[in-house]
Amino acid sequence: MSRPSADYLRQLLDTDYFIAITALKEGEVVGGLTAYELKKFEQERSEIYIYDLAVAAAHRRQGIATALIQKLKEVAAAYGAYVIFVQADIGDDPAIKLYTKLGDREDVLHFDIAVNSGNDNA
Repeated sequence: MSRPSADYLRQLLDTDYFIAITALKEGEVVGGLTAYELKKFEQERSEIYIYDLAVAAAHRRQGIATALIQKLKEVAAAYGAYVIFVQADIGDDPAIKLYTKLGDREDVLHFDIAVNSGNDNA
């Protein structure tokens, strides 16, 4: 996996649909959250999708992840979003526990569809 260039990251940060929130402790980044605003077509509203949430191991179980999500709720309200959603991997018990505490669980199936799979039947 190759890291994105600084130019790519600047362009992403300049968009109005990408959200990045950091948690600082004594000037050190100890956690972060990235999310995307997804505008709906059937109504004039949007959803916020948490793409990634991480807290440094030495700073876990201190409420940092919850605080990041609480801040995202403020941002989502400013965007006019009606819901925030997130996925958790089966077996990632700490994440599942956190998200269960903050929201309602939905059991869904997730599918990755390759862009250039060579299996297109259309």
